[in-house]
Amino acid sequence: MKIKTLTAAVMMSLGLLSVVGQTARAADGELLVWEDIKKSNGITDAVKAFEAKYNVKVKVMEMPYTQQIEKLRLDGPAGIGPDVLVLPHDQVGTAVVQGLISPLKLTPEYLASFTKPAVDAQTYQGQVYGIPKAVETIVMVYNKDLMPKAPETFEELKAFSKTQRDAGKYGLLAKFDEIYYAFGVVSGMGGYVFGPNSDGSLNVDDIGLANQGANDAVSYLKSFYADGLFPAGIVGDTGANAIDSLFTEKKAAAVITGPWSFQPYKDAGVNYGVAPLPVLPNGEHMRSFLGVKGYSVSTYSKQKELAQQFIEFINQPEYAKVRFQVTGEIPPVKALVDDPLIKDDEKSRAVAIQAGYAVPMPSVPEMGEVWSPANSALQLAVTGKQDVKAALDGAVKNIKMQIEAIHAN
Repeated sequence: MKIKTLTAAVMMSLGLLSVVGQTARAADGELLVWEDIKKSNGITDAVKAFEAKYNVKVKVMEMPYTQQIEKLRLDGPAGIGPDVLVLPHDQVGTAVVQGLISPLKLTPEYLASFTKPAVDAQTYQGQVYGIPKAVETIVMVYNKDLMPKAPETFEELKAFSKTQRDAGKYGLLAKFDEIYYAFGVVSGMGGYVFGPNSDGSLNVDDIGLANQGANDAVSYLKSFYADGLFPAGIVGDTGANAIDSLFTEKKAAAVITGPWSFQPYKDAGVNYGVAPLPVLPNGEHMRSFLGVKGYSVSTYSKQKELAQQFIEFINQPEYAKVRFQVTGEIPPVKALVDDPLIKDDEKSRAVAIQAGYAVPMPSVPEMGEVWSPANSALQLAVTGKQDVKAALDGAVKNIKMQIEAIHAN
């Protein structure tokens, strides 16, 4: 193979934000790795160790991980794509269906070194297509000056919110009009997106977003709006910004959000703590969506065996620990769950604990047809613009119609 060098102009036209190494394609005996933006420094030591052990060269290129599958569609067939790339797990099913990533041959012993939900998230139709790199899920962030200790139950939190309402402030704020944030309650009360087949795969014909559990959950969420515990401005596209503003202005004691908010809240000078999500009225934990980043091997790679060796190597506990120290991303490696580095860090511990209750976001292509109908139904239901049952029944009907129309073949 020839080494092809991209000029700076071509890099810009392709939307690449950062490049480590100067070639666009690795030569024979070399690997080209696409890493997430601003995350390549987390694997520097692992890459050097791999190069020394296997006497090969690894070239690392950075780009946002959510954009890599789109780039692979173009660069793979053109012969300038990577051997290894990073994908959010909800893109795995689409990548498999489109023939973009290869199945991995991993031993049960190796897979057992990762948390089961993280491995499940990298599995499509019974086959593993990625090695989990990092996990994230939503948690509760609270202002320690307004709420010295995080309530353990939703009912405690709701009672506290009522006291704040009477004082002209807010207790808990959350985007419960979006399925991403509401799902933890829906799932904890018995709802689900897609039910399981007998082999453990997802049955996209079985949609549980309008069953009794889902109805009970959305009715409960509606009470936060009906009781005046949430301001009207946190519904819709601008809701997340409104929540952030109220929290950083210290007008709200707690919010449900993800790790992406930690640094902005710190920069805003909020004295905050982080805790797992509170327990639901039925005694169950919120089963929030789990997001998993994973390393996959491109179908177009001519060095698939070496590429798999690489991603197995860099995910050993010693290198995963270094990656956490550098990037702050939480590795789903069992050997590190109780490591003091993670265990003694409040933010990481909260995310790790909640991740243990979380449900992997469905990675089947049909998941793309869920978001819009589910969000529309939630907005109508929680704000009282439509009966809860009617709204959820309508959402499921629309989801099924879209799946039939788009994925029938």
